[in-house]
Amino acid sequence: MFAVCTAKLTKKACQIAGKQGVTLAGKIALRLDPSILTALAGQVREKVFVTCGTNGKTTTNNLLCSAIEAEGKKVVCNHTGSNMLNGVVSAFVLAAKWNGKLDADYACIEIDEASTVRVFPYFQPDYMILTNLFRDQLDRYGEIDTTMNLLKKAMEMAPAMQVVANGDDALSAYLAQEGGKDPVFFGIGDPYFKEESSREIREGRFCKRCGERLHYHFYHYSQLGDYECPGCGFRRPELTFNAKDIQCGGKLSFTVDNLRISANYRGFYNIYNILAAYAGARTAGLSLKNYNQVLAAYNPQNGRMEAFQVGDTEIILNLAKNPAGFNQNISAVMEDTRKKDIIVLINDNSQDGTDISWLWDVDFDRFRDESIASVTVSGIRCQDMRLRLKYVDIASDLEPDVEKAIRGKIADGVGNLYVLVNYTALYNTHNILKKIEGEKK
Repeated sequence: MFAVCTAKLTKKACQIAGKQGVTLAGKIALRLDPSILTALAGQVREKVFVTCGTNGKTTTNNLLCSAIEAEGKKVVCNHTGSNMLNGVVSAFVLAAKWNGKLDADYACIEIDEASTVRVFPYFQPDYMILTNLFRDQLDRYGEIDTTMNLLKKAMEMAPAMQVVANGDDALSAYLAQEGGKDPVFFGIGDPYFKEESSREIREGRFCKRCGERLHYHFYHYSQLGDYECPGCGFRRPELTFNAKDIQCGGKLSFTVDNLRISANYRGFYNIYNILAAYAGARTAGLSLKNYNQVLAAYNPQNGRMEAFQVGDTEIILNLAKNPAGFNQNISAVMEDTRKKDIIVLINDNSQDGTDISWLWDVDFDRFRDESIASVTVSGIRCQDMRLRLKYVDIASDLEPDVEKAIRGKIADGVGNLYVLVNYTALYNTHNILKKIEGEKK
C-alpha cells in the first residue's frame, strides 16, 4: 500500500512539474516493494497479454485494450508506451487503488523486446502478440539476432504462453514456431502492391533454419510477404487470421473471419496493427462484436498518427525511429495527395540510439515530389538530417527548435503539416502541439 501511494504521488508531482513521470513512479514502487509486480499481476482475474515487436507495439496494444474494454471488461494497460521494466511496474501500480488492490479482468502490456527477460521473472503472460522484427537502434539492440535470442529466452521462461505472431514476417514466424506454444499466425495472404521498391531493406532474406536465401512470391513492404525456403521447405505458415480485400487511401478496410473491418486511418502498416489486436483478442476467445465501433471511436494518441487542428492548419504527429518504420511513415504521408509541409526531427539521446546511420537506409528521396511544399529539419541531429536530404537533392530549412519550426509552418505553411519525430522528441513535441492547439481555441 505504501509503495502504491508513493508511486501515485510521484506521478502527480512529475505532472505538476511538466514531466511524464511514469517510469519514475514504477522505479520507486519496485524499490519500495521488490515483489509488487508479481503481487499486482497475480490479481488480474482472467488473462494477461503482452505485445512485443519492433514497430506497432503501442498502437496494437492500445487497440487491444480498447477492444477488450468494449466487451465490458476492466483492463490494465501501459497506454503511454513506457515499456521497460519500470514502465510495466508503473502500469499496474497506477491502476491499483490506494489500498494496494487491483480491480482488473485483463492486462494489456506492451514490453520492449530486450526487456522481456527482465519482466517475465515477475509474471508469466497468457499470450504474446509479436508484431514484427526489424533492425532497430544498432547501438542498443545490436543485430537482429540478439533481439531474437532474447525473445526466445523469454518464451522459454513462460512455457504456457501462446504466441500470436505476424506470419508474413519470416523472422517472427520462425521465432514463434521455434519458441512458442501452439503459435497462431495473422497476415495478409494476397499481394496488394503491384511492385514494391527493391531499394527497401529486407531483414529476413535468409532462412533462419538452414541459411538458404528465401524465395519471395511477393512483398508487402520490407521483408513482409509470402516466402519459402528452397533448401529446407520453411515457408509462410498458414494464416489463421488472413486479411483479404484490402483497401487503402483516406481510410483502411479489409475482411477477416467474414467480418468487414474499417478504420479512418492512413498507412498500409496500420492494417497489421488492427489485425494483430483482432487476432490476439479472438485467440483468447473474445467475440469482438463491437470492433468496428472501437476503431471508429479510437483516437490515436502518443504520436501515432495523432491529429491536431490549429486554426486552419491540420497537423499529424507520428513516431518514426528506424528504417522500416520511417519508410512506412513516408508511404502514409504520400497517400495524402494534397500540398503539405514536412518537419523531420531527429535526436540521438540514449533512448533514441546514438548511432543515426539508419537514416541512410530510409527512402527520403520520395519527398522529392511536387506535393511537398517544404521540408524542415529539427532536433539535435538536424544537420545530419539536412545532409541526408542534400544527398538526394532535397532542399530543407534548418530550425533546431521544433516549437519555432511548428509555429513557423502554422503561420506561413500550406495548412497541412506532418511532424515526424524519433523517440525522445515525441513527448515534448506532443505537449508543444497540445499547447499551441489550446492557445488557438
